[in-house]
Amino acid sequence: MVWPFRLRGCIQLPGNSLSIVRAKKILKTVFGYDSFRDNQKEVISAILSGRDVFTSMPTGGGKSLCYQIPAVMFEGLTVVISPLIALMKDQVDDAVSKGIAASFLNSSLESKEITEIYARLHRNEIKLLYISPERLAIDGYLQWLQTLNISFFAIDEAHCLSEWGHDFRPDYLSLAQIRDAFPTVPLAGFTATATQQVQDDIIRILKMRDPLTVRASFNRKELYYEVRQKTEILSQIADFIKLHSEESGIVYRISRKDVEKTAAYLKTQGIKALYYHAGLSREERAKNQDLFNNDKADVIVATIAFGMGIDKSNIRYVIHGDLSKNMEGYYQETGRAGRDGLASDCIMFFGAGDVARQQYFIEQIEDPAEQEKAKASLNRIVRFATVQVCRRKQILEYFGEAHEGNCKSCDVCNNVSKKVEATQDARMILSAMARTNEGFGAGHIIDIVWGADTEKVRSNNHQALKTFSVGKDKPKKWWRGIVEEMIGQQIVYQDSERFNILRMTASGRKVLLGQELFYVSEATVATKKEIPGKNHGSDFLGFTDEVLLKKLKHVRSELAQEHKVPPYIIFSDKTLTEMAGLKPETSSQFLSVSGVGEKKLEAYGSYFLQAIKEYNKEA
Repeated sequence: MVWPFRLRGCIQLPGNSLSIVRAKKILKTVFGYDSFRDNQKEVISAILSGRDVFTSMPTGGGKSLCYQIPAVMFEGLTVVISPLIALMKDQVDDAVSKGIAASFLNSSLESKEITEIYARLHRNEIKLLYISPERLAIDGYLQWLQTLNISFFAIDEAHCLSEWGHDFRPDYLSLAQIRDAFPTVPLAGFTATATQQVQDDIIRILKMRDPLTVRASFNRKELYYEVRQKTEILSQIADFIKLHSEESGIVYRISRKDVEKTAAYLKTQGIKALYYHAGLSREERAKNQDLFNNDKADVIVATIAFGMGIDKSNIRYVIHGDLSKNMEGYYQETGRAGRDGLASDCIMFFGAGDVARQQYFIEQIEDPAEQEKAKASLNRIVRFATVQVCRRKQILEYFGEAHEGNCKSCDVCNNVSKKVEATQDARMILSAMARTNEGFGAGHIIDIVWGADTEKVRSNNHQALKTFSVGKDKPKKWWRGIVEEMIGQQIVYQDSERFNILRMTASGRKVLLGQELFYVSEATVATKKEIPGKNHGSDFLGFTDEVLLKKLKHVRSELAQEHKVPPYIIFSDKTLTEMAGLKPETSSQFLSVSGVGEKKLEAYGSYFLQAIKEYNKEA
């Protein structure tokens, strides 16, 4: 591409006469606020004086004002670099509505529109320009920017620069060239989620000179945090939303299939639900986001691809249907609630299957260092979800901020999830593991304790163990809940290298020996009636029924012979393992299994569904 070069003799420098007094006047006249929020005045003053700035503020803390006010005051152009392509038009429309000459450049524009914006820029008709980081990576783009009268660069979502951050984006690394190309122009980095390590990395990459560093409190006082045990996840989500009718919310799920399945279920419950994930076309994503932003839907179900472009202030709840990948992601995703400062709920559903699923994804990471980092992040979010320590305290301490706890705005502090001692039950599980040399999966260990008469129990003579049927006075669901909590609290773990057999940790041995007590939430082990045909979403990795798995492999083998294809062409072992855990009995449930599509449902579904129904009937 040929750039319209017109190199100027010098770059516009901020004038020393600019004052915070004028900034406060603009705050009122342009934005309609009487006073600055915490840290805004300090940040704006530093930018106006020409100083580099790094600012970490929570979502809803007023970051955009920190660069929009200087944009109005500077003589030249303010360039905001942001990955939020889906949000840029809304941001520009909002700025224009306030009388600010703003525009944006990204891949959504037609060539004719881009040409017109170039012309307006060279006529100095634009004060605030949003561009995507991808454009800076284009050959010659920085040189073209040098032809403009630029006063200030603002880097939004600056955590994307750091490989230590939770959302590293390689395209952001091109921003490292800004300082060399514009040595006299001040830089400011803004983020809502940055540990000290990420902050230091950002400052280094951007080559900031003696920057003012401002770390506002990460405490979102308007947010209520709660972790609930995942049981009937679809109905749990629907029940919560029904109690919050007429309110907007976001539901995050870990996979696209889960997203679509959840949205479809919510619709059957009379809830106006949309979905959003990277597999949709740009037009579909934009349409659904617009409908949600315009209150045409109650809720949007999404993967984490959704949200960095959300500027909707009245989101009253954020639900995580699965365990988050890490603390930074959880904080940023929950931060989309309550941006208007009003009370909002953040609910995360957690089951042991979530841990195994995340572990599987981590094992696919080829870089050993990245894999270790991901493991540490997973351990940290598991701790957040399982230990009985104030949720707010855990979040703030993760970001290096002290908090005394007892926030009175989380489930732990409000004692929503009452804890009961279950040491004896845990010791029964641990004893069964020890007596079988820690060589079996969770499902079989539960069968031993519960006293299930299965082929596997008989073939291993496990009915002769002292621990056989010691837990027969409690329903099987109780024991599933106990083991899920034991996994979550790292009393035991699933050895992914040995077919997810259950292994004891050091803490588990202490519980077995009576040296430590074990507590579970009352809600976890509360006995409820099973729903026929229910999709136990969190069980597929944690509690695979090995007897059923063997039957399904036999069905697969017969089909493979009939169709003259290798067995894995029918379904992979992973798909069968999940199938044995979920035990689907309907076509829609069968489609929820990973690796099952419409075509395979049509070709093979009836055979597997029949086998599962027969097995469930026998059981």
